[in-house]
Amino acid sequence: MEQMTVQIVTPDGMKYDHHAAFVLVKTVEGEMGIYPGHEELIAVLEIDEMKVRRVDDENHVDWIAVNGGIIEINKNMITVISDSAERERDIDISRAERAKLRAERELEEAHKAHNADLEKRATVALQRAINRIRVGKH
Repeated sequence: MEQMTVQIVTPDGMKYDHHAAFVLVKTVEGEMGIYPGHEELIAVLEIDEMKVRRVDDENHVDWIAVNGGIIEINKNMITVISDSAERERDIDISRAERAKLRAERELEEAHKAHNADLEKRATVALQRAINRIRVGKH
């Protein structure tokens, strides 16, 4: 069976390193399904979940909350570079829900204050929290 190596790297180091038969990511251009032999490319990732179907267990899927970044596909090597990434099993859902509430409050305050910069940061924090909650509940 053909396979790809999938690595996710953050400033904290390697967060994921496995062989995969299929990967699904969301880029700024839309969703992209990747199989072995995919054309080489570099794309910008959205804040979204990443699905990895591993080769060591066809029935197992790893879900990873990826907070934006870049994906590079080079032959059968997929490298994701992101500010942060968390596997489903590592997500503390109650902490993510608290972060969501905090981001919603900050977004409301920024909107009332007409502060576009704070509003943008709060929106990103909210997207990240929602993404972590969604991935954590898989």
